[in-house]
Amino acid sequence: MDELDWKMLSLLQQNGRATYTELAREVHLSVPAATERVRRLEEAGIIEGYVARVNPGAAGYPVSALVGITVPQPAKAKFLKLLNSISEVLECHHVTGADSYVMRLVAVSMADLERLIERINLYGETRTSIVMSTPLERRPLERPSITLPKLKY
Repeated sequence: MDELDWKMLSLLQQNGRATYTELAREVHLSVPAATERVRRLEEAGIIEGYVARVNPGAAGYPVSALVGITVPQPAKAKFLKLLNSISEVLECHHVTGADSYVMRLVAVSMADLERLIERINLYGETRTSIVMSTPLERRPLERPSITLPKLKY
């Protein structure tokens, strides 16, 4: 990936709805050249998709929590199947350390959060941290400061 690829990624991370014309103008390329670069970034799996960012609180989910859980090996597949059926689980990460998984979930109330944790608790011991605020939101990925081998895409 070169500097133009990173510039285009930066622009798309700021505005996933940017048109190819807008991208081309910002990076000083023709529209076909900008379109081809985006297509190659998509085909290489660098751009995984385009989504709308939704504010959970404004959408009716004012409670947010981070939940860690230790799940015994035999139950992991069933646990992940359960998580896939719970729409309030927004992310789940398989991690090292005391927890098997750490997930982020949202709830409409503290009582709803308790109900969600009770469902998850069937698979292991949980540790829950209520999110008070988020001073640093998810931010765009920037070019690494170290030199990496060139990817072919």
